Amino acid sequence: METAHANPSNDFQNSSASPRQLLIDAARFWEPRRIPYNLALLAIVFIWLVATWPHFRPALTLATLGILTVLGLIANVFYSVAYLIDIALQTASFRSAWRRRRWVLWLAGVIFAIVLTNYWIVDEIYPYVH
Repeated sequence: METAHANPSNDFQNSSASPRQLLIDAARFWEPRRIPYNLALLAIVFIWLVATWPHFRPALTLATLGILTVLGLIANVFYSVAYLIDIALQTASFRSAWRRRRWVLWLAGVIFAIVLTNYWIVDEIYPYVH
């Protein structure tokens, strides 16, 4: 007797949602959380700036504002990588469990971004500011 889903290797056929629906579901989860992600990174930069103000004062120029803008854009591109992971996991057999627990991926990503931001400030900016 044949089943409707005889080929388990084809994840999109096993998923009850279309690729478009998966993308919409991912966007509904990830986009509202982009704001707290950006605010967390902005807070890290602000804390470093305030805590070490006399040291960073010479580094605040129009050129560094452009660099910080580019770094912020890069951080948001990295944030968007979560879509790839989320959509792939939504096509798995444990979709409903994943959808309830994908906040763990968001939290891990935010923590990783905070660590990376602190490392970058300490290693790349702080030693070179005179």
